[in-house]
Amino acid sequence: MLKDLKERVLEANLELERKKLVIYTWGNVSGIDRESGLVVIKPSGVSYQELTTEKMVVVDLEGNIVEGELNPSSDTATHLELYRNFSGIGTVVHTHSTAAVSWAQAGMGIPCSGTTHADHFHGEVPCTRMMTREEVEGDYERNTGTLIVECFRNRDYNYTPGVLVAGHGPFTWGKDPAEAVYNSVVLEEVARMALYTVQLSGGMKYLPEYILDKHFYRKHGENAYYGQK
Repeated sequence: MLKDLKERVLEANLELERKKLVIYTWGNVSGIDRESGLVVIKPSGVSYQELTTEKMVVVDLEGNIVEGELNPSSDTATHLELYRNFSGIGTVVHTHSTAAVSWAQAGMGIPCSGTTHADHFHGEVPCTRMMTREEVEGDYERNTGTLIVECFRNRDYNYTPGVLVAGHGPFTWGKDPAEAVYNSVVLEEVARMALYTVQLSGGMKYLPEYILDKHFYRKHGENAYYGQK
């Protein structure tokens, strides 16, 4: 079942480790087949060295296991909440990469300080509010997804394909596993650049909006002209 998607989700999980965004079992990638409404996700607590396509778990959008002998990631309910609300995405990635987590632990969004950031994210990468006790003691993982959705009520999830969950860490997404992992790598790099910028300048620095828009829209949208056609 979903052999091709399992292979691509497996490769995306392994790429997280190769790019040094995860250690041990600190992260997960999932992918959705929109036609069937089924999701392939990394099994919980299994090291990257032990992952195979056979160990990938298939669940439906309610979290019921459809195929697989292992428990799915403990973050499955968060991924499913994003799939239910962000209809244009095909993959969700979660890591605990150092620089991005540092911003999340500070409860701060990553400011767009320069054109490297602007090439990939249209403005600040937001940080959610802190979860309430009731949210944590209730359906914690699903509520984490709800918190992310809340953060994007007035944002375009396609133009800002990533978020920081306060006190927790980053989630990114994309149309497929390769794109979503790419967004995770870029998010970590711009988080590191912003951290250095704040340290050097002694405060938050923001790129003027007209430069932000120029760099973002030359790579994204119907009038983009970056790269080859």
